[in-house]
Amino acid sequence: MHQRKRIHNIWSIIILGILCTNCVACQPARVFLDGLVSKPAALIATIDALTRVPTSTPLLLTTLTPSPTPGLPLPKLPESPGTNGHPSLANFWESGLEARKQESKGTEEPGSGGAEGQGDDQGRGDPGRVAIFTVDVEDTGLPMGESDTLVMQNGELWSYLHASDRSAGVTDPCGNPVEFPGCTVIYRSTDGGVSFHLPSPAVCQFPCATCPCDSEEDHIDQQQYPRLTYNGQTLFLAYEYRGRVRLRRSPDGVSWSYPEEVAGSGIWKLWLHNCSQEERIGPHPFVPYDYECLAGGPPGLYTEEETLYIFVAMGQNPGSMGCYRGSTVSTTAELFTRCQNNPLFTGATDYGPLEEKGTAANAHFDFRTTSSAEVQKIGDRYYMLYEGVRGPGPGDPGDTQFGLGLARSLTSEIDGPWETYPYNPILIDLPGNIGLGHADLVVIDGQTFLYTSLDGIKRSRLVLHWK
Repeated sequence: MHQRKRIHNIWSIIILGILCTNCVACQPARVFLDGLVSKPAALIATIDALTRVPTSTPLLLTTLTPSPTPGLPLPKLPESPGTNGHPSLANFWESGLEARKQESKGTEEPGSGGAEGQGDDQGRGDPGRVAIFTVDVEDTGLPMGESDTLVMQNGELWSYLHASDRSAGVTDPCGNPVEFPGCTVIYRSTDGGVSFHLPSPAVCQFPCATCPCDSEEDHIDQQQYPRLTYNGQTLFLAYEYRGRVRLRRSPDGVSWSYPEEVAGSGIWKLWLHNCSQEERIGPHPFVPYDYECLAGGPPGLYTEEETLYIFVAMGQNPGSMGCYRGSTVSTTAELFTRCQNNPLFTGATDYGPLEEKGTAANAHFDFRTTSSAEVQKIGDRYYMLYEGVRGPGPGDPGDTQFGLGLARSLTSEIDGPWETYPYNPILIDLPGNIGLGHADLVVIDGQTFLYTSLDGIKRSRLVLHWK
């Protein structure tokens, strides 16, 4: 009875909130290509958060993680980058700074397009050499917008991404076509990551609780920007749903647990509840002001011993990178806590010149949002590739300026201060494209490969090598 009365009161608050925010449903439609959709459906997050009956005892993880599927290859543990004489992101950073220093003295030609490499002593490499990224496969067959790839023990590569009926003819487990942007599927490669294909029939990776599939229950129409990490026992996968982050677990990459909500993640207004300064959304010169707080969006994942880190976008205009942390063995994501040192770093503090969209605006590439973290440990530090979004320009219908950024921890702790590469964005200049910042790093025999889109049409494979 009390719960029913509470829900009735909540609906009254929600309706009042809608009326008091200039009628969200009556405002012009807005498009955000980075996955942070702004539309009335996001009010589902409000209802979900306020009406959930709290439980004193979380589900045991043994009940969450299914048994492995017999006969399937298991993932390999991630390799250490930079072995067998190959460079790493630490070399990319350090040798890139040295190349710029020499360039300023007029003694050496610069590296190309930010494809240079800072770090500690281990990152310096040999004097006179620069670590750069070069395209070695122009079209891998992956959709250009995103991927996150595992190396399997049988030599195959499995790439996880979201797709729909419109983009790839995908159906849900109940046999119905999947609406855009879509559900998580696996593209596979049997030639060492040179080419990928989507097996037929193309079916969503995660089962639905019942048929027909339900968006709020199964997230069937937006399991967006999936990220994975493997600790040798459990594969963790996080994705964005309506600005919120959901986590699933698997022993083999095929059988998956029910989704867990990452506590407090989402995009919301202050009338729902307050938020920290780094989660606040500020004004943007070309985006009507609406939502006021963000801790979510396209996620990133990393495991360190028994700790799982979930990286999220925090705030906008300016955007910051933050994280949640929790135990891999004893805690559901609903009990994860925000990292103590949030924000780890913050993007550009202003939009920059209003009429510029190209190279002259590079320094402001990550003003609106920083998200989609891809993290590697190299020596005692952590290196991260991330997506920076500057947002739209004058008259644009949605976000149109994207870049790929590089950051590193200043200490041996993930939950500590970070710094960004002085010559961000790397690879190409603004305006970039929607697939550029969703970087996908794979290490094979010590060599670092990067799957991304340089032209907004194809998803290419780049190799990090010495020049």
